[in-house]
Amino acid sequence: MNPARLAIWVSIFLFFGMMACLETGFRIGLYVSRKTPTSHEGTGTIGAAVFALLGLLLGFTFANGISHLDQRRELIVHEANAIGTAYLRLDLLPAGQQTELRRLFREYLNTRLEVYQQLPDVSAVERHLTRGSELQQEIWLKAIAASQADSTQNVARLLLPALNDMIDVTTARTIALHTHLPPLIFGLSIVVALLSALLAGYDMAKRRRRSSLHGLLYAVVIALTVFTFLDLEYPRFGLIRLTAADSALIQLRDSIR
Repeated sequence: MNPARLAIWVSIFLFFGMMACLETGFRIGLYVSRKTPTSHEGTGTIGAAVFALLGLLLGFTFANGISHLDQRRELIVHEANAIGTAYLRLDLLPAGQQTELRRLFREYLNTRLEVYQQLPDVSAVERHLTRGSELQQEIWLKAIAASQADSTQNVARLLLPALNDMIDVTTARTIALHTHLPPLIFGLSIVVALLSALLAGYDMAKRRRRSSLHGLLYAVVIALTVFTFLDLEYPRFGLIRLTAADSALIQLRDSIR
């Protein structure tokens, strides 16, 4: 499923789940208080602990999501710089060898952009990743051949390290693409959110009547929070995008046509 749709469905489920838990907790609280008038004594400590845990989990997931977003942004800029540097160092090669390598660089850069523009089409992404690896190998072999014919060794000292950096960053970006919040932590956040709604409804029974506005606002805020950190985890699909960082690669591609 598209992660953007998944985030919407999870948020909707959580909203209605929390509303149901609020109502359930309220009815349980009313029933228990009729049987035992002192049933609500001492429950505040437990409720406070659960709400504190929920706040901790939400804070952790937000920090994790923002960290991943920053990491992905930095890797895009790093890749743009690495490709740009390697491309400029093609000037070290004899004029006759530059033409083919510049063509391969242009094709490689287009392929790298397509990897992320084709999401969430997994088959297309894998196809472009494979093609990118083939182009890396072809560029590397041609650079090695050129370095062996270079008596000054400038190609080996300057071009080959730049190409190595350009190739290495693709692995880091691929790993970052598949690095997300552990499902266990996300599932725990959902469970604690539902449990907190149950306890809130139970405590609300002390008043003998519902506070619909407070319950509604609480469910909306938590559901929107969960939607936001899911959107952070998948910045290629929802409202949060890496457009500004991607423009660095796009501008580089346009400059070397």
